Amino acid sequence: MLFRQLEYLVALSREKHFTRAAEACAVSQPALSEAIRKLEIELDLPLIVRGHKFEGLTAEGEQIVRRAERILADHTSLLHEAASLRSGVTGTVRLGVVPTAAATAAELTGPLCIRYPLVTVHLTEDLASSDITTRIDRFELDGGITYLDDDITSRYQIFPLYREYYALLTADDPMLPRRSDISWQEASRLPMCTLPSIMRGRRILDEYFADAGASHTAQIETDSFASLYAHVKTGQWAAVIPHVWLKVFGEPPGLRCTRLAGGREAPTIGLITRADGPASVLVQALEATAVGLDQTSSGTPIDQ
Repeated sequence: MLFRQLEYLVALSREKHFTRAAEACAVSQPALSEAIRKLEIELDLPLIVRGHKFEGLTAEGEQIVRRAERILADHTSLLHEAASLRSGVTGTVRLGVVPTAAATAAELTGPLCIRYPLVTVHLTEDLASSDITTRIDRFELDGGITYLDDDITSRYQIFPLYREYYALLTADDPMLPRRSDISWQEASRLPMCTLPSIMRGRRILDEYFADAGASHTAQIETDSFASLYAHVKTGQWAAVIPHVWLKVFGEPPGLRCTRLAGGREAPTIGLITRADGPASVLVQALEATAVGLDQTSSGTPIDQ
């Protein structure tokens, strides 16, 4: 059995298409198919549902893929550990980030790269929380920055980073006086530009509005904060944004931010990593960096 055979099988499971899997592995499609066929012979198990095209893995194939993912992850971890013994922690940390936390990822990746100068980081942003956990489970990500909901905290190593507070973003009207805050009930009357409903960040906002006995009209949905800001600037829509985004963008010309008052306890954003098995040296470096960044006990950013 060769590592490349396991890599081909995992790629086929991920891509669900022979040609795309072969392209991902930089081999020809016949070479990939033949390598998987030989793996089936060696294991004496049918791994693929045979047909004119890829129709899925067999039940046995699904189990072998899970084991193959672990073997390949352990192999990569071993290579990283050997490299760290030669020259210090080195390699690429793969980190998934939910859209609302994208502006704060640098507060983790910056210290990480300073502390471990041979480490590089690959960020995958605008992922739903469920996408992050799925990719961590499949060893496609080393960690994720997401909401630390109860189901997350029970399944992963967690490292709280900060609490997410909110502000209402509107077009600036010089004729209207500025206010220190606005209620969720009042904000609900405005036409909204929001994140898609599949995103955990959007569902949290829906819960805030529901707690206030209100609902809001999501006339525009986007997973891009740049698009959200652009839509609000037209004056046709408002948006609820995490207050941490003001640390990055401030209050852009033509826009106004007003604190949203009241509501439930602010959700916690943090780093998650796998809880099972020994962590790789890269994940250990990521976790060690996150430990000193917990700001969840601080007051709201608006109050600071």
